[in-house]
Amino acid sequence: MENELYSIGKVGEICKITKKALRYYDEMGILSPDKVADESGYRYYSKKNLLSVPIIKYYKQSGFKLDEMRGFLEGKTYDFFDKSFRKKIDELKELEREINLKIRSVKDWHDLIVEAQMVIENNVSNVAIKYIDSRTLTFLEQDFKYDYMDSIINIEFNNYIDSINNAITGPVIICFPSFEDKINRKCSKMKIMQETILKCKEEESIEFGGCIVAACYHIGSHETINETYKKIQTWTEEYGYICSEESYERYVTDYWTTKNVDKFVTEVLIKVRREN
Repeated sequence: MENELYSIGKVGEICKITKKALRYYDEMGILSPDKVADESGYRYYSKKNLLSVPIIKYYKQSGFKLDEMRGFLEGKTYDFFDKSFRKKIDELKELEREINLKIRSVKDWHDLIVEAQMVIENNVSNVAIKYIDSRTLTFLEQDFKYDYMDSIINIEFNNYIDSINNAITGPVIICFPSFEDKINRKCSKMKIMQETILKCKEEESIEFGGCIVAACYHIGSHETINETYKKIQTWTEEYGYICSEESYERYVTDYWTTKNVDKFVTEVLIKVRREN
């Protein structure tokens, strides 16, 4: 049995590996046949060589590339193994961080799509009082010119996020210093805010929420959002609430998600308190 040789087909059958993969391992100097027939060119492997296949599979499963395996299969020192494995652990941890970031980004975006779908399907457009949990966002103060697309898909803000070595997730939120100025097209300033994946420095952060707000979803174009502001004004006056000056527009779905403005969903939020 020790001297028995196995054809490439038999090795493939026993080890559940393709002939193509075995030929590639030979080209890479990872696993070469013990014998190649002169006339036919058939490849034959010893039992000892055949047993290298599970080891190669395990290294591959662990994330090692073929050229990285060569030193392991050559029987290098434990010091070589130690350094190589530590390096691979660091690489995989970085890969894990990148994957988790992508999962978080996709999940948060998907949550917004589901929220918008539910709002549209159920025509949720009534004013409601609710508590907004406090959270830390990053922000950038900018001029506002009533160009919603430019304000929401905000190149300057995205460049700023890159400059602080961070990444954003969740909805864009814009704070307007005076909702009455916003309604009357007199608003010239805004504060764009969004959640970051990594923790921000104190000077890059702003607290959002931790308060009671009058909230109302606006379905459709941002150009008609004044209708929702007026609805909030009327409702709060009727039920004895006083609105603060600031307002927030939380863009659930917008130009980032769809080109159909009729499917845009924006949540308008205004801090309120009861009249004395």
